[in-house]
Amino acid sequence: MRSTIEVKKKLREVLFEFVIQGNYVKVIAVDPISNTEIAIVGDRRRGRDELQRVAIKKLIYVIEKNARELIEKENPDEDLH
Repeated sequence: MRSTIEVKKKLREVLFEFVIQGNYVKVIAVDPISNTEIAIVGDRRRGRDELQRVAIKKLIYVIEKNARELIEKENPDEDLH
């Protein structure tokens, strides 16, 4: 299984979209290699860097979760926990 460090290294590019909705900002982050997309909603007063950091953290979590689920699906008899 890949570690978080390995996933960060493979995230060569992340595409961001920022949508301002009143006092909040919806941030959509996409990994174009895996086509994984996440969305977060944050306070508009937070800086762009902070919102991107949080979005990347969630994107890494989702990529790792999807990888675990794929491994478990391919190897249902093995106990990976």
